[in-house]
Amino acid sequence: MKLSIASKFNLVFVTIFAVGFVAAGFIADSLLKQSAREETLQNARLLLEAAKSVRGYTAKQIQPLLANQMKYEFHPQSVPSYSAVENMNVILKAYPDFSYKEATLNPTNLRDKATDWEVDIVQKLRKSPEMTEYSGERETATGRSLYIARPLQIKDGACLSCHSTAANAPKTMVDIYGPNNGFAWQLNEIVGAQVISVPMAVPLQRANAIFRTFMLSLLGVFVAVLIALNVMVHLLVTRRITHMAQVADQVSMGKFEAEEFEVKGGDELSALAQSFTRMRTSLASALKMLDE
Repeated sequence: MKLSIASKFNLVFVTIFAVGFVAAGFIADSLLKQSAREETLQNARLLLEAAKSVRGYTAKQIQPLLANQMKYEFHPQSVPSYSAVENMNVILKAYPDFSYKEATLNPTNLRDKATDWEVDIVQKLRKSPEMTEYSGERETATGRSLYIARPLQIKDGACLSCHSTAANAPKTMVDIYGPNNGFAWQLNEIVGAQVISVPMAVPLQRANAIFRTFMLSLLGVFVAVLIALNVMVHLLVTRRITHMAQVADQVSMGKFEAEEFEVKGGDELSALAQSFTRMRTSLASALKMLDE
């Protein structure tokens, strides 16, 4: 199979680009997915900080104000975990893909009861008290899910006024939640974890959208470069070589009246044209001498 210079050039260029395109796609896909995952985790960390701030505000500002009323009527708004969850439920309306839970092994409010996979996370945090954050992925009924968790540790002895024994807890609280849940907590004990979950489809969708845009842009650049290079090769190389071949054919058949080469520039083809012109002049002179 005979291929023209342009065809060979295009074959080499397309092959090199194809290898580079696949390599760039593999690297970009990996980096974009990792970046999207980290961005999602960072958003989750911001939400965890917001929940932590609400917990601190409730403990320092709200609880003292409601301390006397708690003797007559229990107000769950005075409980840091309750306030944090309620506040996060409002915030998460702007982040519908995220979910927040204060997963607790022995909670007062059973809505905070840790599920099986949350229990595993809490136990990991309990076994490693120095661990301030734990993140990972898990399989769910709707696909893989990304989660991040931080320990809920009893650092304030005031918490034990409600969670040491049912006898010491406010009667109004026990009347609502009962005497069986949320007690026997210890100071410095990790009783649960703040957990934020988000489907992996969320960061993957973002990464895939950017990946498609990047790859289409790269493909567009390739097509533009290929067209530009083909035009350049045609104007600077193949057109001149074709013209030289045509003139050479005419001279080889004794048609010395054929048009002269255009000798412009100082590139290799210009040097070849000059050499061919000199050879043509020498050949014409030699034949003329033979005729004489």
